[in-house]
Amino acid sequence: MIGSYTPSLVVVSVLVAIVAAYTALDLVGRIISARGRAVYVWIAGGAFAMGVGSWSTHFIGMLAFVLPIDVGYDVPLALLSLLIAILSSGFALWLAARPLLSAAQIGLGGLLLGLGISATHYTGMAAMRMQ
Repeated sequence: MIGSYTPSLVVVSVLVAIVAAYTALDLVGRIISARGRAVYVWIAGGAFAMGVGSWSTHFIGMLAFVLPIDVGYDVPLALLSLLIAILSSGFALWLAARPLLSAAQIGLGGLLLGLGISATHYTGMAAMRMQ
């Protein structure tokens, strides 16, 4: 089975990824400078923005891939992939907000974020229903 990509949707996917990354990096600065409960509010907002951004990048990329058959989605499984993206992003932002990080903590955080993004991708792919 051969598919093709819709170039305009690929560009949109890349732009969403750039905006999500910029937003996440900006929020890390806000998280670090916040105090008290505000830290957790910024982490939650950042996790939502970063998670939705990475999930949207993935799904726009999937929509850009045109197959010669009908494709649908298992909505609960697709939403699970969104939850995975938000939770892994939240962990990464929480870790980034720590005052001191060792190289091992940074490596572990990167590994766990990468695993979260991978789990988002594979769960999203599993949500595809091809007719």
